[in-house]
Amino acid sequence: MTETDVDLVILGGGSGGYACALRAAELGMSVVLIDRDKLGGTCLHSGCIPTKALLHAGEIADAARESAQFGVRATLDGIDVPAVNEYKDGVVTRLYKGLQGLVKSRGIQFVQGTGRLVSATAVQVGDTTYRGRHVVLATGAVPKTLPGLDIDGSRVIFSDHALRLDRVPASVLILGGGVIGVEFASIWKSFGAAVTVVEALPHLLPLEDEASSKLLERAFRRRGIGFKVGARFSGVEHTESGVRISLETGDRINAEMLLVAVGRGPVSQDLGYEEAGVATDRGFVKVDAYCQTNVSTISAVGDLVPSPQLAHVGFGEGILVAERLAGLPVVPIDYNGVPRITYSEPEVASVGLTEVQAVEKHGADGVRTLTYDLAGNGRSQILKTAGAVKLVAEKDGPVLGVHVVGSRVGELLAEAQLIYNWEAFPSDVAQLIHPHPTQSEAIGEAHLALAGKPLHMHG
Repeated sequence: MTETDVDLVILGGGSGGYACALRAAELGMSVVLIDRDKLGGTCLHSGCIPTKALLHAGEIADAARESAQFGVRATLDGIDVPAVNEYKDGVVTRLYKGLQGLVKSRGIQFVQGTGRLVSATAVQVGDTTYRGRHVVLATGAVPKTLPGLDIDGSRVIFSDHALRLDRVPASVLILGGGVIGVEFASIWKSFGAAVTVVEALPHLLPLEDEASSKLLERAFRRRGIGFKVGARFSGVEHTESGVRISLETGDRINAEMLLVAVGRGPVSQDLGYEEAGVATDRGFVKVDAYCQTNVSTISAVGDLVPSPQLAHVGFGEGILVAERLAGLPVVPIDYNGVPRITYSEPEVASVGLTEVQAVEKHGADGVRTLTYDLAGNGRSQILKTAGAVKLVAEKDGPVLGVHVVGSRVGELLAEAQLIYNWEAFPSDVAQLIHPHPTQSEAIGEAHLALAGKPLHMHG
């Protein structure tokens, strides 16, 4: 058994882990970064990046299919799935090589192997123990399933399997109408599959503002994407041509393939966490506002802790921990102020509180809202996209939430994030002049209206 001593040992090389490693190294710490798989984790290899590459390929397919409405004569001969996968994998490979180079340039030792926490200051990989003054746990999450569902990787699949398909299924059932389910519904519809989404809660994207969910549902109906909400799964059976699921309502739905997208659970079992005294809740590692566990030398970040499961949240938590350990002043993350984007067609983007959350906090009389239809936005008309900007604000106070639906509107969240996090009043934003014609004007127009001086909308 050999030992290596460093300042910081990080178990998990995904978004939270590698962000922490990069910042810690930048601050002068010696760092060992350990992962059982490739550097970059779920986001880079089987989540954010490859999924968005497929969504962009779907956007290209839709553009070709719908080109006549723009006066362009084009035909769509089909989806060359191997070529799409080559494009997707090429994007991932280039980013992966760049990340490897960055980690190496910072002097971080990357160890590929299965690590186990063996004490409050040490992680063991094979016959080597890596000991640090501090340990950061960042082992992430994996897809969850439901009782009675056997994930065979062929007819009943997770998103990981969906990213590796060599064909477009003729028909797909998607169990779960959250971000993952909605994005794959959009991908497969663009590629030509018949798609049905089943969600147990009353709306698709149930964590978003209800108005945004309804706009998405309206768009999905126009696209021919089927969905059933308020529908609970009760069983699945294999058929000669695929699968058949049963709902508690008695309905049965047939398809070639079933994608299970009912959420992701933390990777924390059999890694030595409990033996080291780390407190957990339903598998999630419990942390305070500074990502500190109950063990003074151990921190935890990313999907392993009960914060929003977003790669950029992992980045923020990793940086916070590195700076805290280096003795720099840090402030807790306001998770409401973190942008959230679903990259479907149309996109659904938000930051801050939903109307329901704002009313719960300030009361119905303490909240005001405004909705600006993208029909009044020139750039959105050019793009032929429908949607809206919805503002939620405290009465006589700052903006509490910004919610946007439409093609490519995720790019508007940078400004919306500043509006929320800097506690801007509608009148503050109304003073800003937005470039014309852009979709960002919709943010400006909405704030103009909420400030009592609407331009391209009725007061």
